Amino acid sequence: QVQVVESGGGVVKAGGSLRLSCAYSGDIFNDHTMAWFREAPGKEREFVATITWNGGSTYYADFVKDRFTISRDNTKNMLFLQMNNLKPEDTATYYCINTWGDSTYPDPNTAWGQGTRVTVSS
Repeated sequence: QVQVVESGGGVVKAGGSLRLSCAYSGDIFNDHTMAWFREAPGKEREFVATITWNGGSTYYADFVKDRFTISRDNTKNMLFLQMNNLKPEDTATYYCINTWGDSTYPDPNTAWGQGTRVTVSS
């Protein structure tokens, strides 16, 4: 059974940076494209970024391009999200998950983790 555990969130001022981490277990990590999603208060969960199994290809939502960088370490079954130049509108709970194939949709067979909360103050 796949399990994901996110960490690294916190409170930061606008313009600051955070690095989120995701520990993946229960399956072969490098078999999967991985993604970050986020859910802001009162809003639906939305796609943030995805990375293919070997890190060779990444894709970002327009609202995080040139600010966020997704990466992975297949030797440690870890996924990362480096977030720079944070804005108050980035305030949300961030989740990692393996995707449905190479899509930007979450695998419906994987349970969401608890997420990690990011708060950006103005």
